[in-house]
Amino acid sequence: MLDRVNWIDVGLVEDIPARGARTIATPLGEVAVFRTGAGEVFALMNRCPHANGPLSEGIVHDRHVTCPLHGRVISLATGRMRDPDTGCTPTLPVQVGEDGVIRLALVPSFANA
Repeated sequence: MLDRVNWIDVGLVEDIPARGARTIATPLGEVAVFRTGAGEVFALMNRCPHANGPLSEGIVHDRHVTCPLHGRVISLATGRMRDPDTGCTPTLPVQVGEDGVIRLALVPSFANA
């Protein structure tokens, strides 16, 4: 399915600090693009499922972000809150090209299970 999706360029990996994020305005709403300390790149809708806090302003640790409003921990890979909290933020597919350009597909999905 993703081979037929239009990917949009959203910047270079090096433009996002390690353990940081930047936001992208899209037709779906604001998207937060995160870079982990290990250099992995993830994209989530920029709102916590608990109280719509701006996830891009949270603390990135391992493959998670902690919401700046109430400390909920959310997986960057799945968008799911860490137990015992429940809820899920839509994730978006991300590709990083050999040229370091981050490409984003505007097809949000929720984690299953």
